[in-house]
Amino acid sequence: MAMKEDEAEENGHKMAGELTPVPLITPYKMGKFQLFHRVVLAPLTRLRSFNCIPQPHATLYYSQRTTKGGLLISEATVISETAQGYPHTPGIWTKKQVEAWKPIVEAVHAKGGIFFCQIWHVGRVSNTDFQPNGQAPISSTDKPLKPRGGSSDIDVKFRPRRLETDEIPQIVNDFRMAARNAVEAGFDGVEIHGAHGYLLDQFLKDQVNDRTDKYGGTLENRCRFPLEVVDAVVDEIGADKVGIRLSPFANYSDAGDSNPEALGLYMVESLNKYGIQYCHMVEPRMKTMGEKGETTQSLLPMRKAFNGTFIVAGGYDREDGNKAIASHYADLVAYGRIFLANPDLPRRFELNAPLNKYNRGTFYIHDPVLGYTDYPFLESTT
Repeated sequence: MAMKEDEAEENGHKMAGELTPVPLITPYKMGKFQLFHRVVLAPLTRLRSFNCIPQPHATLYYSQRTTKGGLLISEATVISETAQGYPHTPGIWTKKQVEAWKPIVEAVHAKGGIFFCQIWHVGRVSNTDFQPNGQAPISSTDKPLKPRGGSSDIDVKFRPRRLETDEIPQIVNDFRMAARNAVEAGFDGVEIHGAHGYLLDQFLKDQVNDRTDKYGGTLENRCRFPLEVVDAVVDEIGADKVGIRLSPFANYSDAGDSNPEALGLYMVESLNKYGIQYCHMVEPRMKTMGEKGETTQSLLPMRKAFNGTFIVAGGYDREDGNKAIASHYADLVAYGRIFLANPDLPRRFELNAPLNKYNRGTFYIHDPVLGYTDYPFLESTT
């Protein structure tokens, strides 16, 4: 009998059939949003928005991963003509794109989900093929990326163009307009993409930013442009509809920093002044794309310093997600690859049910079904 009881407890059940408390499956109030659990769909680039227009198949994809009171963050969404770096990523700078997003957002809301749109400018992580008139992509610097490979990556054989000081307000305004468009499309808010070596991160990180104007040099100067974006977006749609994603410890696309702890702390302390809804931070163990390593560094100082909701991401499974919530290390945990492969991930975590394995080979293909909407739900696997 003891053996059976142990097994029952391992499966997240009491012998009487009640569910034992699972920290990830507990309610949380995120400002005006009542979440019924702490499992967040992380933003996941899928390359299935043909010609930068969100497609009807995205309606099924997002609604499959929606639960009542669950928070979803959209795939990174391009804010302007100069912001694209990969094929078939969705945009939100034209009326046509806004209209195409509306039924997708409505499908999430119909199931009781909360949906934020991640707004994105890739900066130098692009090439002339994606740029208007074949021009050089813009960045904080004119230093090129090192050549690299990968199924979702582009070949970099050119120098980006360093933004002039007087051009930066235009990019700030592009973020502002994208936020306005996202709200018009029905999103509950936006997540500003300030992570993973893209444009805002190119300004934040001292191993990329070699500017000598007011946007370079000191920590305060390097953070100026990203914070101007936050200020503009908050002014446009309200602080309660704004989150940001940051990865101070990461070195994606050659964007590393000599003092990530100081950078992360400065940013969250500055963000407190705007009263934004959440900060979504990538774990130090995720130094490069898809690789999880050991580290003594921690997000805890940033978590303690930030006044809003704190979301963590980066290689989490059920066990360490539960631990992060139970120990108050985070308020919410974002899941990417395993949420992709398990559209009913919150339910599986609640039951401690087995997980589908993800297929990395189909992450970035353009098929509207394969590796996109064809992962099985729990009831179809039992």
